Amino acid sequence: MAKQEVNSTGAPAPSGAYSQGISAGDFLFLSGQGPFDSDGDIVDQSFEAQVRQTLANLAAVVAESGKSLKDAVRVGVYLHDISTFEEMDAIYRDSFPEPRPARTTIETPLPGFGIEIDAVIYLGD
Repeated sequence: MAKQEVNSTGAPAPSGAYSQGISAGDFLFLSGQGPFDSDGDIVDQSFEAQVRQTLANLAAVVAESGKSLKDAVRVGVYLHDISTFEEMDAIYRDSFPEPRPARTTIETPLPGFGIEIDAVIYLGD
């Protein structure tokens, strides 16, 4: 099975030794995206703005494959503060229609921002 790198200029460039996404077979594996604009600068400090930017970054990478977030089969959400779960979940619902992907949400000490999200996208028909 061949692997192919998937990148978008609509999302921030990787800050380390990883790809924005890797397609393999019928799946696209997206690296975690955070609340940074395409220049790598953090967006407004409001949690809502951070969630929306993070989802926009994921959507930009997915779009390079010709798919969208509606094709997600698994999502991982990492929150700096689990008390923001309800706010995140309300915004998340707008990006992932029914049937929603499998999801894990955990609290983790993110360095200076409130959210990171990764995903697996189904590329088949």
